[in-house]
Amino acid sequence: MNRNGRRQFLANVGSGMLVGSLGTGLAGDLGIHTAWADDAADDRLTFGELEPLVALMQETPLGKLQQVLLGEIDRGTDLATLIAAGSLANARTFGGHDYVGFHTFMALTPALEMAGELPEARRALPVLKVLYRNTDRIQQFGGSSSEVLRRLDDSKHEGQRPTAEALQAATRQADVEAAERMMAALGEQSAGGVFNRVQHSVQDEADVHRVVLAWRAWAAIGVVGEQHAGTLLRQSVHYCLKNSQRRIRDGKPDPQLWTLLPRLLDQYKLLSQPVGKRRGDDQWIDELAWTIFQSDRGQAADAAAQALADGYAPDQVGEAMSVAANLLLLHDPGRSKAGDGDKVKGSVHGASVGVHASDAANAWRNIARVSNPRNTIASLLVGAYHTAGQSPRVQRQRWPLKMDVVEKLDDKQELLRQTEQAVRNRDQALAGAAVQRYADVGGSPRAISDVLLSFATSEDGALHAEKYYRTATEEFANTRASLRWRQLVGLARVSASEYGTPAPGYQEACEMLNVPA
Repeated sequence: MNRNGRRQFLANVGSGMLVGSLGTGLAGDLGIHTAWADDAADDRLTFGELEPLVALMQETPLGKLQQVLLGEIDRGTDLATLIAAGSLANARTFGGHDYVGFHTFMALTPALEMAGELPEARRALPVLKVLYRNTDRIQQFGGSSSEVLRRLDDSKHEGQRPTAEALQAATRQADVEAAERMMAALGEQSAGGVFNRVQHSVQDEADVHRVVLAWRAWAAIGVVGEQHAGTLLRQSVHYCLKNSQRRIRDGKPDPQLWTLLPRLLDQYKLLSQPVGKRRGDDQWIDELAWTIFQSDRGQAADAAAQALADGYAPDQVGEAMSVAANLLLLHDPGRSKAGDGDKVKGSVHGASVGVHASDAANAWRNIARVSNPRNTIASLLVGAYHTAGQSPRVQRQRWPLKMDVVEKLDDKQELLRQTEQAVRNRDQALAGAAVQRYADVGGSPRAISDVLLSFATSEDGALHAEKYYRTATEEFANTRASLRWRQLVGLARVSASEYGTPAPGYQEACEMLNVPA
């Protein structure tokens, strides 16, 4: 199909197709109407064969959503397709502009990955839970009448494709029109080509949402399909544009990274030498982690640059960065006073220093893994910078666990039971201690992960439960044996902290699936 034909086809697909697929009677009962009969004449962004399911995610009344989604599953729609449609509905509606909206997007692919770890009878639960949150927020935001992302007309932008530097200049200047023109001009580029261009803008500031949104957009491409890469990555561009608008409006100075990153790349000649392959021993990783943890941001970025210049492999620097981020959680005494919702005094879930640092480090590490050589190096420098400078917010010593309660226990099943009960009692110190003791006696990572997975599935987690579960378990898998169990100790603390606030829609989903809540 030629480009104009493809665009015309996509423009002609809308809720009319959804009504046709559901039937007018059922569609009317669900409150879904042909609201976009004139889609071909406007700039509405649509998604071809996925459009009926995307529109369903936006338009189905919340009280009927789970019933409709289970009907889709019964008709053979797999969970990955539901997540793909939910991702596109989210991207079209919010475009990286809404706090709850982009947090929900960042939970979608983790929910799908969690589903793959659950028994078949419970497999749909994390997906239904996050899609419920997704539709709820889309409808609060205004649904189809308030969509941020519109269709880009790439026929107007033939010729030389924009560079990463040009896109970065547009986002720095908050030039929305120029940035959108460039993203339109990249419409025929590979997903990797677009992703690597966007990273220059992402690297301009140390902001957890900026980097995690970029990583989760890339991760979603594998589910949604490369043909939608531009839509998913436009969320990151819009997020960067919004940040620049606020910076310019408030008269804030340019971020330090604008000058620090190019200086370090040049000073250490990191782009003119082959990527290193040296492996650090346990002591080297631990020492670099403590350097990042204790240093200010400039010093940490310099330490990472020195390690890379000395020939250490990028994944070694990434591992140290991840360990440093986990230290922030293990040293966190918890909130000094109660916050909103379930964020009681002493809690560490949600937007805490340790959870945010860990999620950000995981994203920087993953971006470094999948990027071109320039962005691999730059992401690790910015990641070290981002992780550092936060130790004044936590204790100098590790927050104490109740090791005395479990130190004589050797029975693995009893330690699993102790972990689960401690989480239910919201006892962070005992939950962390039980996991540490379980590790000491040679327990199975899968068995303890299953205990903690159940809580990441059931609890709201102040928008972070799914994402942080994936961060902790992924970093466990990618960290050496002597250091990896710290990740699950941290996850146990967070699970105990967030327990007691079930996710909206979870109970209903359990009842419909006929499984215990």
